[in-house]
Amino acid sequence: MHLELISLTTSGPPLDGLLYRPEGAARAGVLLLHGNTTNFYSGPSRFLANHLVEAGFVCLAFNRRGHDVITTLPGKLPGGGAFQTAAEGIADNEHAARYLTEQGFARPVVIGHSNGGLLGSQFAADHPETAALVLLSAHAGGSDTYLRGCGAGEMAGDDSQLFLDRARRLVAAGQGDDLLLMPGWWYAISAASLVDRHENTPDLLGNARLIRCPTLFLVGDQEAAEIYPAETFAALAAGPSDARVIPQCDHWYTGVEDHVGQMVVAWLIDVVG
Repeated sequence: MHLELISLTTSGPPLDGLLYRPEGAARAGVLLLHGNTTNFYSGPSRFLANHLVEAGFVCLAFNRRGHDVITTLPGKLPGGGAFQTAAEGIADNEHAARYLTEQGFARPVVIGHSNGGLLGSQFAADHPETAALVLLSAHAGGSDTYLRGCGAGEMAGDDSQLFLDRARRLVAAGQGDDLLLMPGWWYAISAASLVDRHENTPDLLGNARLIRCPTLFLVGDQEAAEIYPAETFAALAAGPSDARVIPQCDHWYTGVEDHVGQMVVAWLIDVVG
């Protein structure tokens, strides 16, 4: 395969990524969307690329502004997943799709893991021309995302309202970048990002009703159906949708990476051709 380190132009800092090209003719272009606080060189964005390129797909794996937990931007400004917003994530995917269009792939396949899957559902809902959508443990999103996570023992747990009230006070005081330590999250989250997560997270099941392209939704048997609603999504989807539960599988697909890669490739070849 051919690998090219690329930078995507945005209204802010450029987004780094890796463009994978097969040796021969390409079947289609694929956008690989990483999950919360991860990046393009770890998790499904990394292990899926080899399988996809071997099958003839061009892949673009890239960092959204919400990659990792905290990163340092030019001028020593803070950035990363602790400061992410839904609007930035949606915009970053648009930048990546435009880049793929410039490479000759105007109808991308979208593959997203976890929060990347939720954002991928928003992209497919906004872009009917999307060739296919693969959701890997996409979470339900929606207006109760934060409170649902707390109820499952994540995020702030039993202190959900205390953290939310504190975050709102900080945002109102112009201190939205102040960090809150939240051990049920990825250690730290800014006040503005917490409020945004509570108020602006896209709705996976609402998007399902708008998505007409073929969809494959994979989820591990160790994941809670109320948080990762694969079968409910498939029942609501406007287009053909296939939900599959993978045995002995966690949220990160530990130990079943090759099995998942082969499953995704086989489904895509059947759907995209």
